Amino acid sequence: MLSELHPPSLGAGTRQPEADRRPHAVVIGSGFGGLAAAIRLGARGYRVTVLESLDQPGGRARVFRQDGFTFDAGPTIVTAPHLFEELWALCGRRMEDDVRLTALDPFYRLIFADGSSLDCCGDETKMRARIAAFAPGDSAGYEAFMRDAEAIYGVGFEQLADVPFGTLVDMLKALPAMARLRADRSVYGLAARHVRDERLRTALSFHPLFIGGNPFATTAIYALVIHLERKFGVHFAQGGTGALVAGLVKLLEGQGATLRYGAEVAEITVAHGAATGVRLADGQAIAADVVVSNADAAYTYGTLLKAQPRQRWSDAKLKRARYSMSVVVWYFGTRRRYDSVPHHSILFGPRYRGLVDDIFERKVLSQDFSLYLHRPTATDPTLAPEGCDAFYALVPVPNLQSGTDWATEVEPFRARIQQRLEATLLPGLGDSLVSSRLMTPPDFRDELLSVHGAAFGLEPRLLQSAWFRPHNRSEEVDRLYLVGAGTHPGAGLPGVLSSAAILDTVVPHATRLV
Repeated sequence: MLSELHPPSLGAGTRQPEADRRPHAVVIGSGFGGLAAAIRLGARGYRVTVLESLDQPGGRARVFRQDGFTFDAGPTIVTAPHLFEELWALCGRRMEDDVRLTALDPFYRLIFADGSSLDCCGDETKMRARIAAFAPGDSAGYEAFMRDAEAIYGVGFEQLADVPFGTLVDMLKALPAMARLRADRSVYGLAARHVRDERLRTALSFHPLFIGGNPFATTAIYALVIHLERKFGVHFAQGGTGALVAGLVKLLEGQGATLRYGAEVAEITVAHGAATGVRLADGQAIAADVVVSNADAAYTYGTLLKAQPRQRWSDAKLKRARYSMSVVVWYFGTRRRYDSVPHHSILFGPRYRGLVDDIFERKVLSQDFSLYLHRPTATDPTLAPEGCDAFYALVPVPNLQSGTDWATEVEPFRARIQQRLEATLLPGLGDSLVSSRLMTPPDFRDELLSVHGAAFGLEPRLLQSAWFRPHNRSEEVDRLYLVGAGTHPGAGLPGVLSSAAILDTVVPHATRLV
């Protein structure tokens, strides 16, 4: 084994027992994709080391704690809980013993610029009635859209999400189904085909923004998200999304894995065309039989493999690639509660397509914006001091290719978010603030190592999806594998968990390497 020929130097107190002769897997990054990959590798006989550059696990799903408030830094919406339950089952445990999920109703409240609103839920009877009242005349079109979304889900998620698109043959096999589902059409185009009310078109097509996609350019395959929500519901982990991260770390510790924080990987080492381990920023070398990167895919190829000749993901290709939007997230706490505000709210601005074009095409920071407001204390009051509320407001913005000077723009932008919230959902917000924190596109670049500060990696367009996306088994280097938002099937918790499940197909069982 490579790990026997070049034993890793893990430092005092962290060296694995000499008797442990299992093949060694190194996982770069402890986001949900990396944690899930590590658990699956451990269950398949590998000795696993997870390397995280931050001081805590979770990656984008890390946790901020300040002033008595607990803020989930990233993902807040949990769909497809069975993908998490599979990980607990692999360890002979039950998820409910460590993490409690609460189903939300409504999933979220959509609030439009004209003041109208729509509460979305999984109850089909309720939704039919709400659509009939919200957009009279579009009921039949809504039902047709949902039938299409269900059919797309049956192929796009159930059949293709955990299939590795490692060869062009894989793509060719999927083409008939993708053509039948009109994958060339955008999510918005699918909605516009069925309904006339522009607000309803927005309500049925905004979901790609959850995964960094342009609703007017993202393939209609991603309409499966709305059926995924209906089928499995929208859930919240009591204690916050960080409770899921802590639960996965507990599983890894139970498997005997090693987790190292403050361990920034500078390079994936390669010999004779195969990954042999990693070199840390402090110069330390760690040997491995397989390497799994949960880092941003463009960062993996452009930085961690910078010294290696690359054919498909060359520097020129990475420069030409299209990257997702970024986001500004304002985390804040109030000394009062806003009990009329649901767990999830989405406030749409006066423009939809124009704003999306500003973000993805023109790459300019607009004065107007749409935002997602997360109020976790609606479901779990323990995330704030008694009588207080915790929030985060997430606003899609262009990535750093816009050239925006965030050092000067961030506070005026935050002030506009506060003004908008005060005028709509949170009256008296300014007088109630007791805690505040911001995350901006440069933070995604500098702390999460995302190229161009893109919050979701490569943009999920048709020609950057499936076979066209960086493969789960690297095309450039043997024994290197990719998981997370930047590889197939894409961003979002179901996507990154599915990318880890693909490893069961493409990574050899540990017994084959002994």
